[in-house]
Amino acid sequence: MAISTSQRKAVRKYKLKVYDRLEISVPKGQKAEYQAHAESRGESLNGFVNRAIDNQVKQDKAVNAFTVQL
Repeated sequence: MAISTSQRKAVRKYKLKVYDRLEISVPKGQKAEYQAHAESRGESLNGFVNRAIDNQVKQDKAVNAFTVQL
């Protein structure tokens, strides 16, 4: 089923309101590797990248909390 122009505009407006965008660059070939990995786990590339970032931020916060206690 085709998406109407007004539906496309509504989706674009919603995304601009709700999401921030990041642009990342990776070496040639890495995108395909990351995409395959994400698909093997049943997730989108965007979901995989978000999960990776979230996990790293949590890990960094845990290390910082431990360091502050020393």
